[in-house]
Amino acid sequence: MRAIRDHLDMDIAFVSEFAAGRRYFRYVDTRVDEPRIAVGQSMPLSEGYCIRVVEGSLPELITDTARHPEARALPETSQFRIGAHMGVPIRLASGRIYGSFCCISHAPKPGLDDRDLAMLRAFADLTALQIERESELADSRATKIERVRGAISRGLIGTVYQPIYALAENRLTGFECLSRFGGEDARTPDLWFAEAAEVGLGPELEMAAIRIALRALPALPPDLRLALNVSPETILTGALSELLAGAPAERIELEITEHAHVADYDALSRELGPLRARGLQLAVDDAGAGYASLRHILLLAPDLIKLDVSLTRDIDTDPARRAMASALIGFAGETRSAIIAEGVETPGELEALRALGVGRAQGYHLGRPMALTDAVALAKTRR
Repeated sequence: MRAIRDHLDMDIAFVSEFAAGRRYFRYVDTRVDEPRIAVGQSMPLSEGYCIRVVEGSLPELITDTARHPEARALPETSQFRIGAHMGVPIRLASGRIYGSFCCISHAPKPGLDDRDLAMLRAFADLTALQIERESELADSRATKIERVRGAISRGLIGTVYQPIYALAENRLTGFECLSRFGGEDARTPDLWFAEAAEVGLGPELEMAAIRIALRALPALPPDLRLALNVSPETILTGALSELLAGAPAERIELEITEHAHVADYDALSRELGPLRARGLQLAVDDAGAGYASLRHILLLAPDLIKLDVSLTRDIDTDPARRAMASALIGFAGETRSAIIAEGVETPGELEALRALGVGRAQGYHLGRPMALTDAVALAKTRR
């Protein structure tokens, strides 16, 4: 907008939208501050140039309003000190007129011609494309917000529980809570949470899932723990601390994924401090999947480090994986953190992890994610 205004040597350029009989100024660029035309302001369509240009009663180019009787008679001419005016309709792909792209000069501009008008039309076409893109993005965002909030309000969030075992005693120690989504939109949980985060509803969806997962606590024996996945963003809202205020914190593990961005480790540690003082344990998930997990481990001093499936897969036959896992296990021992291995799928992997001194593990070989009723039944039959 500034480029076209400068090129044409005009004082004001603006994009207006026609809606409900009014003209709304959506984008404005001026040579100097112009309080009479500002973004968000509006006036009746009938009072201005724009609708007359679109309807054809005023020409798209007026180089001197003093020489044009109808333009000279409009109150807007004196109100905005319009000496010259250029305006073209903004037409969307559907054919609908969105509004107009206009330029105003306080002084007459006898040098303006049809080439300048053609340039303004080209800019109006580009503006129409941008408006349509923004409209599509807004519609997409609204759809995503409706979908996420609908999943919460319609009760489409469920939880399955994957058992976690202490390897030395082959003893059940707890369950990791994993969200599942019902309804017609059969998408994986990671896509649901990613979409919620994209539209600013990440904490809202996470908290809804955590509330549902925590329903298992009263049904399970008091010595079993629940592991909950949560983002730093959700922790920093304070909503989790409020939810867990009356819960047995000593039975809860919070898992922060390696992939989660932490903007302020000090603030995160301060928020977690009271919960950890009550016995809650902090885990860094997906350790070994990338650099971020090492940063989380160093700056959050977790109680638990969960080896990523990329390390446990084929650890019994791959010396490189075994060496990397061994290094993390050694580091955990130095920092007094415990190790949990994820994704154990074969007897060989399990024995290799035992030999390395891994304390706890989970995976399909040990137990698949299950409904709460099955988790309760497993807890009753454990050794």
